[in-house]
Amino acid sequence: MTEPTALPRRQDVPQQYTWDLTALYPTEDAFNQALQEFAVLTKQFITDYTGQITDAASALKALPAYAQIQEMQDHLGTYAFLPQSTDLTNAHYRALSVKAEDVLTQANTGLTFFISALSELSDAALDQIAAANADYAPLVRHIRRDKKIRLAPATEAALAQLEPTLDAFATIYGQTRSAEMHFPDFTVAGKTYPLSFTMYEDLYAYSPDTKVRRAAFAAFSHVLAQYQNTVAANYYAQVMKEKRLATLRGFDSVVDYLVYDQEVPRSMFDRQIDLITNEFGPIMQKYVKHLQKERGLDQMTFADRLIDLDPDFAPSVSIDQSKDYISQAVAQLGQPYHDMIMHAYPERWVDFVGNQGKETGGFCAQPYRVHPYILMSWTHELADVYTLVHELGHAGQGILSAEKHGPLAFTPSGYIIEAPSTFNELLLTNSLIKGTDDPRMQRFAYTKLLTNTYFHNFITHLLEAAYQREVYAMVDRGEAFDAKDLNAITRTVFKRFWGDALQLDDNSDLTWMRQSHYYMGLYSYTYSASLTVSTQAFLRIRDNQPGAVQNWLDFLTLGDSKDPIDSAKVAGVDITTDAPLHNTIQYLGNVVDQVIKLSQELDH
Repeated sequence: MTEPTALPRRQDVPQQYTWDLTALYPTEDAFNQALQEFAVLTKQFITDYTGQITDAASALKALPAYAQIQEMQDHLGTYAFLPQSTDLTNAHYRALSVKAEDVLTQANTGLTFFISALSELSDAALDQIAAANADYAPLVRHIRRDKKIRLAPATEAALAQLEPTLDAFATIYGQTRSAEMHFPDFTVAGKTYPLSFTMYEDLYAYSPDTKVRRAAFAAFSHVLAQYQNTVAANYYAQVMKEKRLATLRGFDSVVDYLVYDQEVPRSMFDRQIDLITNEFGPIMQKYVKHLQKERGLDQMTFADRLIDLDPDFAPSVSIDQSKDYISQAVAQLGQPYHDMIMHAYPERWVDFVGNQGKETGGFCAQPYRVHPYILMSWTHELADVYTLVHELGHAGQGILSAEKHGPLAFTPSGYIIEAPSTFNELLLTNSLIKGTDDPRMQRFAYTKLLTNTYFHNFITHLLEAAYQREVYAMVDRGEAFDAKDLNAITRTVFKRFWGDALQLDDNSDLTWMRQSHYYMGLYSYTYSASLTVSTQAFLRIRDNQPGAVQNWLDFLTLGDSKDPIDSAKVAGVDITTDAPLHNTIQYLGNVVDQVIKLSQELDH
C-alpha cells in the first residue's frame, strides 16, 4: 500500500494527469460565447414553433433544430460541471456552474412546450415521425409511454423552472461531504496519518495494516457522526421531493415512479434485491470467513471487509503502468475497440490525481461526439486500474453509440448503463488469470474479481438499493425519518446480508452517509442489474460461443434504440427470466470455492 500523504492543492497537480477540456471549448471565453449563442438559438426555436406543432410534417421540420439544441446543451452542461467536480471549494468554478445552470434552466423551461405538443399528436402522426428517422423513434417511444403521466404544459414548464432548486439537495450533500467535513489526522503507534473523505474511501479502507485500517475507520466515522442529523434532514427533503413528484404523476409508490424511466417492471427491482440477498449473501459470508481465517483476524469488523486476501502480493501500479493492464484487458474485444480506448492517455480523457476539494469516487461524462471525461483519484493500487477500466467501459459505449445515433437517441436506459463498465472489469480479471500459471497470482485475480467488481457493484450498491427500498416504504406509509431511523435501517439491511460473518456497530450504521447515488433515484441497484447482463455476456466470450464478441460490440452501439430488455437480448442475455441472475450467483459461488481451493494448495 502506498504511504498516505496529504492531498495536493488543485493548482499543484501536474497538467498531464488532468483532463483536457479544450476538446469541448478551446477557452472559457469560447464557452461563454457558446452559452450566449445557445440562449439565442433556444429563444428563436421557441418563437418559431410554439403553437405550430400540429402534425407530423411540422414536428419533423422542428426536430433537427431541437436535436441541435440538445447537443449544445449536453456540451455546455458538461463543461460547466467538470471544473467544479475537480475542486468544490473553488468559487470561480461554482460561479461558472451557476451561470450555465441558469441559462440551461431557462431553456429547458421554454422547451417543455415542444414535448407537450408532440404528446398531443395522434398515434398515426407519431408513427410517421418514428418512420421518418430512426433516431426519432426512441423519442416517440418515450412520448407514447409518458402520455399517461405527463402533466399540463404549464405544470411541466413550472417543474422545469424549479429543477435547479429540486436538485439542490444533491448539491448540498456534495458540498457537505467534500468541502465542509474536516477530517483531522489520526495517530497509530505514535505515527500520525493524514485523513480526508477521499483518502479513507480510496486508501485506508483497503489498508493491510489492521490497526491503521480500524483507527482510520473510527476517526472517519467520528466526523460523519457529527454531521448525521444535517445530512439526514437533507436526505429527507430529497425523498419527500421524490414522493411529491411521484404523486403528481399518479404513482402511489416512490419506487414505481423511479423505476418507470428505466423501462422495466417493479418486479425486476425487487427480484434483484431479494435474490442477491438470499442467495449471494451466504456465498459472501463464506468468503469473508475464509478471509478472516487467512488474515488471522481476531474478528471480522465492517472496516475489514474490503481488504486483500494476500496483501503482500498486491502490486503497486503507477498511472503509466496502468496502460499495459488496460491494453491487455480491452484487446479481448478486438483491435478497433482497443485502439479507440487507448486514446484516453494521449488525449487526456482522465483526471487522475486526487486533490483538495475534488469530488470523491469516479465517473465518466460522455458529451455527444466529443471524447469522454473520466474523474478518479489514483492511489497506486490495482483497485485504481479497476476503476479506470470501469469508466473506460462507459467511454467506449458512449463513443460507439454516438457514432451510430443522433443526440436524441445515443443515451441508453439507466437499467443497463453499467453493463459496459462492469464488463470491462471482467475483461481485466480475465487478462490477469490468463496471463499466469502461478496459483498465487490466480488466487489474487479471483479475489480481485470478488472484491473489486462484485463487492462494489453486486453488494455495496445492491445493499444501498435495499436500504432505499426500506426508506421509500416508510415515506409511502406517510412516515417521517431521521438519522436514528436511517442508522437502524442500515444495520438491518447489512445484518440480513452478512449474517454473523461481519461485526456491525454504530460506525457501520453511518454508511448511508457516504453515497451520492441516493440523490440519483434508483441508480444504485442498476449496478447489480447491469452486472448480471455483463457477466452472462462475458461468460459467452470466455467460453468462445460463436458471435459472442460481435454481439457485445453490437450491444455497445445501441444507445436508446431499444428498451433494456431488447438491448440485453442483442448481447445474448434474456433478463425477463431469473436465469441470468441465478447463473451469475452460481458462477460467483464457484469463484469463492476456487479461491478456497487455491488457498488450501498454497497453505500446503
